[in-house]
Order: sequence, then structure tokens, then C-alpha cells
Amino acid sequence: MKIGLYFGSFNPVHTGHLIIANYMAYNTELEQVWMILSPRNPLKNAASLQNEYDRLHLLQLAVEKEPRLRASNIEFSLPRPSYTIDTLTYLSEKYPEHEFAVIMGSDSLQNLSQWKNYKELLKRYPIYIYRRPGHEVTPYSDGKIKVCQAPLLDISASYIRNMIKEGKSVRYLLSEAVFEYITDNHYYKK
Repeated sequence: MKIGLYFGSFNPVHTGHLIIANYMAYNTELEQVWMILSPRNPLKNAASLQNEYDRLHLLQLAVEKEPRLRASNIEFSLPRPSYTIDTLTYLSEKYPEHEFAVIMGSDSLQNLSQWKNYKELLKRYPIYIYRRPGHEVTPYSDGKIKVCQAPLLDISASYIRNMIKEGKSVRYLLSEAVFEYITDNHYYKK
């Protein structure tokens, strides 16, 4: 099975994430998309992250009714901080029957040279790119990069967190289940 791995802090998971994951699952040769929750992204500030188990629960709520999307906590059991190449190596060894690919935004592609063993990642795994506003697709001659025409969205988790802190509604930026859970539990208020 061809599986796209969509890595993220998902702090919180929002409709932009879900639209991209759904697009990749139904408009490419990928048969499933596993949304890999990164407990600690080495390129992000850990202090701004909601508890990893809370974020995982929100991710599970968001994808529970979509058969081609899956929430994954695989990085919870791997050394921290999480490095994509290490997770890919682990998954490739654990599930040799699957072919894995990476899903990322054009903003992440621009930073790829900062990633651990990025040349190995480019050599061994296809990368499915969705465009992000203001971030052109940077070509890599040694990679298997596929640029997808996914919907162009300008929604970010930091924008959502700021809206919540300001007491503004984020109802349609989140799935209904995620919105209700965040509201009921007062996440991101501080």
C-alpha cells in the first residue's frame, strides 16, 4: 500500500490540515494518509505546544470518520526530538509491505536543507508538495518531488491559537468535534 506521511505538531489540527490530507488521499496515488503527530519538532518552540496527548486526542477526533486518514502517535515511542528520516526508517523496517512518501508544504520544502539527513530523505522517499501562500516550490534535482494542485489555504495553527487567546470564534477553522473539545476544555486560552 502507498501511504503518505503527513508530519506535524498539529497544535491544533485544523481544517487546513484535514483538507490537505483528504486531497492527498483521494487525488494522488496514495491510498492512505497517516497524520504523524510530532511530540517535539526540533525546529519549533516547545513552550508553545499543547500537551502531546491532548493534541493526539484532537487529531483522532478530527479523522475518526474518514477511512483513508489515520492519526499516528508513532513518534511518541521514538527518541526526541523527532527527526523525519528516523521515523521513516523505523516505519519502513516495521512495515516493509508498504511504500511510504512524505507530504509537506512548500514552506517546509524551503527549509528542507536544515533537516537531519535531508539528502537521504530525498533519495529514498517521494515527497508530495502542496503549495503554501508566499512560498515557491524550490526544486531539488536529487529528489522525487511531486507538486500537487491541492487547495491553496492560508490557515495556520498559530493564527487559531491567537484567535482563541483573544476570545474570538474559530468554529469553522476546526472540525466540529475538535472545536467542541477545545472549547469545553479551554485549550489555548493562556
